[in-house]
Amino acid sequence: MSDYVAGALDRRLPDRVLIHAKQHVLDTFAAMLSGSQLSPGRAARRYVQEEGGPPRAQVIGSALLTSATLAALANGAAAHADETDDSHAASGTHPGCAVVPAALAVAEKFGLSGKAFLHAVVVGYDIGCRVGRALNPAALSETGHSSRGLANVFGASAAGAALWRLDAGEVACALAYSAQQAAGVGSYIRAEEHFEKALVLGGLPARSGVTAVLLARAGGRGAADPFCGERNFLEAYSPAPHPEELTRGLGELFEVTQTSIKRYCVGSPIQAPLEALLDLMAESRLCAEDVQAVTVRIPERRAATVNDRNMADVNLQLILALALVHGRVSFTAVHSQELREDPSIRSVQARVHLVPDPSLRESASPRQVRLEVLTREGKTLSKHLSTYRGTPENPASGREIEDKARELIVPVIGRERAERLIRQVNQLEELTDVRELRPNLVANEQDASQTTGGEP
Repeated sequence: MSDYVAGALDRRLPDRVLIHAKQHVLDTFAAMLSGSQLSPGRAARRYVQEEGGPPRAQVIGSALLTSATLAALANGAAAHADETDDSHAASGTHPGCAVVPAALAVAEKFGLSGKAFLHAVVVGYDIGCRVGRALNPAALSETGHSSRGLANVFGASAAGAALWRLDAGEVACALAYSAQQAAGVGSYIRAEEHFEKALVLGGLPARSGVTAVLLARAGGRGAADPFCGERNFLEAYSPAPHPEELTRGLGELFEVTQTSIKRYCVGSPIQAPLEALLDLMAESRLCAEDVQAVTVRIPERRAATVNDRNMADVNLQLILALALVHGRVSFTAVHSQELREDPSIRSVQARVHLVPDPSLRESASPRQVRLEVLTREGKTLSKHLSTYRGTPENPASGREIEDKARELIVPVIGRERAERLIRQVNQLEELTDVRELRPNLVANEQDASQTTGGEP
């Protein structure tokens, strides 16, 4: 693993992998920009403003420049301030919200090229997702830990280590320091707001990954293999780890190509149910007044995550009620307190029933759903989906990914700069310095000209 990370910038990547990487960068930029306007993004930005720091990297959505570690924290929190960011089913992670902010912060610090940034993103996904696989997410969850908070630290660290061109020994030490900073306590799912989740999945792993690399680069040495031997990381957390997953297919099977881009700005377990419901609504011209009850059957392990949760964007009943009443689910609607308290929404929400179904085996597909709608006329309509749009099995088109990005970023930076940003990401290999992205990553009310500073 350390050799792979150390040689990442000099390795030629297949064109299809670079295309996937650019799509996930754009999707994460959109998540960071939209998230910068939500409470987790704003709170993280206030924290950075109070802490200060040398002007090395940008806090997305603002003109603020700060240290690479603080920028990674703020941008990681913004990237998962909502459920818009990507997800990797096999590892139980959201890789983009940690890997992309960490890679961007380090690339900005040194004024590195778009090509180097892309290569670092690919290696970050490769390492973080493999650590998630090795932890065996199903077994890990029984301990109360979450692979989402654990594995992302290693993805962020690998991306930063590649950009800093650490040698294999230094990379190994950075991975050791990543292990010591990982926590992954699953209690964040009880939070009513999305802030703790934003930190656990995005902000803290991104910051910790960059910190681990800085320590290794400064000459810090430690137990350079945290994954094997006495008291190793995998065995400390997981009752049934799969260490062989750490290097299986490394350099041939690229995890960024196996990562889903969400079609809707809601939690991953809600994607298939929402798509199934919208399909039925279109096919049968259904609306809320027609519906007596909705029954949603999904795999057991995923049901608890979204069953009537406090956080709006991971509450399946609320999201399906919004869809039935308004005909669609937009980013704005999900974050509208007024809509969530609307009596018409609450009435429909009470008619949505989630059933954990053991017959829908997670091993066959973690994303499948069986959805039934009982109409007021007594007719039953059903839909079974084995996956949803945006997964590796059913990938979204480049146009669909760009359209999703536009919906999220045009309200923040305006249409003209949104189109410039999309073009820049599509041509990242031609960008000589990633800091050229900065003016197009500033919210409308900010002064974009202030972002031109920073030291290589």
